[in-house]
Amino acid sequence: MRLQLTVIASVLMAPLAGAQVVQQAGAPPAAERRVHIDTLHGEMRRDEYFWLRVKTDPAVRQYLEAENAYADKVLAPLTTVRDQLYTEMLARIKQTDLSVPYRLGDYYYYTRTIEGQQYPVFARKRGSLDAPEQITLDQNEMAKGQTYMGIGAYSVSDDGNLLAYSFDSTGYRQYALRVKDLRTGRILDTRADRVTSVTWAADNRTIFYAVEDSVSKRSYRVFRHTLGQAADTLLYEEKDERFSAYTGRSRSREYVFMYAGSLTADEQYYLPASAPNSPWTLIAPRKDNREYTADHHGDRFFIRVNDKGRNFRLVTAPASNPAESNWRELVPHRADVMLNGVTLFANHMVRSERQNGLPRIVVTDLRTNATHALAFPEPVYSAGLSSNAEWNTNTLRYAYQSFVTPSSVFDYNMETKATTLLKETEVLGGYDKAKYVSERVYAKARDGTMVPISLVYRRDVKKDGRAPMHLVAYGSYGSSSDVGFSANRVSLLDRGVVVATAHIRGGGEMGKAWHDQGRMKNKMNTFTDFIDAAEHLIAQRYTSKDRLIIQGGSAGGLLMGAVTNMRPDLFKAVISDVPFVDVINTMLDETLPLTVGEFEEWGNPKKKDEYEYMRRYDPYMNLAAKDYPAMLVRTSFNDSQVMYHEPAKYTARMRALKTDKNPLLLVTNMGAGHGGASGRYDRLKEIALGYAFLLWQAGVEPRATVP
Repeated sequence: MRLQLTVIASVLMAPLAGAQVVQQAGAPPAAERRVHIDTLHGEMRRDEYFWLRVKTDPAVRQYLEAENAYADKVLAPLTTVRDQLYTEMLARIKQTDLSVPYRLGDYYYYTRTIEGQQYPVFARKRGSLDAPEQITLDQNEMAKGQTYMGIGAYSVSDDGNLLAYSFDSTGYRQYALRVKDLRTGRILDTRADRVTSVTWAADNRTIFYAVEDSVSKRSYRVFRHTLGQAADTLLYEEKDERFSAYTGRSRSREYVFMYAGSLTADEQYYLPASAPNSPWTLIAPRKDNREYTADHHGDRFFIRVNDKGRNFRLVTAPASNPAESNWRELVPHRADVMLNGVTLFANHMVRSERQNGLPRIVVTDLRTNATHALAFPEPVYSAGLSSNAEWNTNTLRYAYQSFVTPSSVFDYNMETKATTLLKETEVLGGYDKAKYVSERVYAKARDGTMVPISLVYRRDVKKDGRAPMHLVAYGSYGSSSDVGFSANRVSLLDRGVVVATAHIRGGGEMGKAWHDQGRMKNKMNTFTDFIDAAEHLIAQRYTSKDRLIIQGGSAGGLLMGAVTNMRPDLFKAVISDVPFVDVINTMLDETLPLTVGEFEEWGNPKKKDEYEYMRRYDPYMNLAAKDYPAMLVRTSFNDSQVMYHEPAKYTARMRALKTDKNPLLLVTNMGAGHGGASGRYDRLKEIALGYAFLLWQAGVEPRATVP
């Protein structure tokens, strides 16, 4: 094994010098220039690649395929490395495996995977795990003849007889609704397209579902469908384009909920699940900058709301009249603790929180008000609730993992506080967590803010500035970049790569204020935090500029574009996945999916002051004639979240402007969406490609390869 990997590492070295490989691959594609001029706020914006947004233009596909062919040529010398990485990663996976079953009604539900098959099988057993298996959905069968297959909704009627599910066969995240009779296997006549949420009423024949607009993809209409009836009833249409509408069910199963929410405000309606034809009742009307969600318990609603502080508090209100005047505070707002969610049981309440950048799980006995928090063993970890479908139970199921501990599922007795490990994901090949170190450090940002950074590396890695580093971040929408275990990542760690996640502002790791400090007119903090984190890691000799590889996806791809424009000298290479890089052009086009709803995250460029701020960091508009790091840009032709044309335009313009000879590659999956390939083996090949590019650019030496 040592010899084999040493050979691979040597392949990565001198024969693959960037400029040499690019030269050998021949001239890269040059996208046609068709000048498009737009003037806004007195500035004329010239865009030679605006035409790439016209998906039906044959020249668009030709250009993308030419870029794919060019990337294949440049990456051809990495074929052996890619194959070896794929083989290594696959060898760590237990390919035939079973998820931890969970109880719902009379059945235990689970998924299982079969070696050689791309997708899981959904199944259940009645009464006990020794009972015969019933397959509810076989995603492999559904995927036959398709290049993509994703499952959205999976909701079983209260009596356990009917399954409402939705699927996407393009990657565009437009899901079609079907209903399957689990007693006979027959697919019923129920049909709906572009479905975003599905909820059963208690009568086992009524379904509430929401649909999205065909162009903007905003979920805006809610319908009621009764099995056997041809026509569905439109119950609600959200007119405000900042808001989306969707449905749900209380954990008590007593109410159906309808939600309308934007990025900064919410309102919620309810009706009895046993009376699906009843009118909706409003809990509290929407107010600017007030977010709330409610759930039901007994004669009360429990309402999580941020009216008294950005990190939310918890109030209760009588179910008979939950108006704001009747709210009673149960848990106050805390400046240092973010209340992420509340999960109710018959006798207990579980709060999901964040403090000091780490998740917390807090249990309260609703009969006695006795409260305690679960303890976790590592300084850097992720923990959250798992499948808790049962209402009347003292058992809480949660998931735990860290950079070094594989994903694990536990049952926790909320009465006795006893914890039972149900499953730790098996890592084949003799994985030994003792070989690796996980830690959290803090970088001082230029305004004095301390930015957390989570790291993992082998114990034998020296902090002498010579180790390669893979630094990732996201930093948008208040989404937390929690650490997690990856068996795939071992292939990097065992080659001496230090892996780090920067928890920069714009994310939610440190609460709602952390998000606020990295959005709208504070967005520059996201980018400068990342740069300051990178410089801190270099100063502490975890790595050096010539071995620092950075990666981000979607809004994290915006991060990659912005920091690369700002400090191209700081990074050896960049991997940018489905990057949101054409910010102003996209946010000006309200016909594109998701645009209007995100004015509250990025700003509206039609407003002069917001345009001028966005203009400072927009990656596409700030490309210039200068040296850039090596770059791998990846996208998907059917992406509905970040359209393919953003990374395509970005690559075309950078290629025309850049003054270096470093590789610039655009790889487009022509049959997938925002998340890339849907099949697990295909996805693994995409990961292997990214890792091979990273190792090539990091200049991994033979000695860095460990058996």
